[in-house]
Amino acid sequence: MTVFDQYHHLLKHIRDHAVQCGREPDEITLIGVTKNHPWEHVHPAYQAGCRDFGESKVQEALSKMEEAADDLRWHLIGTLQKNKVRKVIGKFALIHSVDSVDLAKKLSECSVEAGVTTAILLEVNSSGEASKHGFSLDEVEEAYQRVKMFPNLDVQGLMTMAPFTKDEHVIRSCFRSLRELRDAYGFKHLSMGMSNDYPIAIEEGATLLRIGTQIFGVRELAM
Repeated sequence: MTVFDQYHHLLKHIRDHAVQCGREPDEITLIGVTKNHPWEHVHPAYQAGCRDFGESKVQEALSKMEEAADDLRWHLIGTLQKNKVRKVIGKFALIHSVDSVDLAKKLSECSVEAGVTTAILLEVNSSGEASKHGFSLDEVEEAYQRVKMFPNLDVQGLMTMAPFTKDEHVIRSCFRSLRELRDAYGFKHLSMGMSNDYPIAIEEGATLLRIGTQIFGVRELAM
């Protein structure tokens, strides 16, 4: 199938699965993850109606922004280094990967300087894997209490990534832990679920799905 068709096929499956779970499909946003795909390959998804796109690398995102239409919502989903914070202010609709209080503080300071409010999610390492970034489940409460006091930040929710495993119980446990935190704090968003596990994420309350391969195919080598 073409990218255009794959986007519509995936969107229909997401909406159908949401209904089966007793959820409103409009509660869920599909973010097309465009990492390592040139804009000309991504553009058919835009033509198909996708308006939310996710990037892992700041420079790659900024380059695509120059080629893309102005009515897109760009999401930063990869690790953000503090020395690149100024580059992202005012450029992204949502930064999913705030993984430390220090990073949140830097985002706040630069947002104040620019006179804008930056929407963020706190990244949570719900699996406890050493290879993953983010706050542990036990650290979220203290981190949120500190971050919510920083000016010009809008903490909209939480983000996590489940382990790459076929064990659905493990995946579901990670997503459920995040949902319970979301419910406890009344956050708007849960960013979780990728190409291999998004149905479980929908069942566990995800509002933002980060999916690349099922729309754009296997990624090319980094640009």
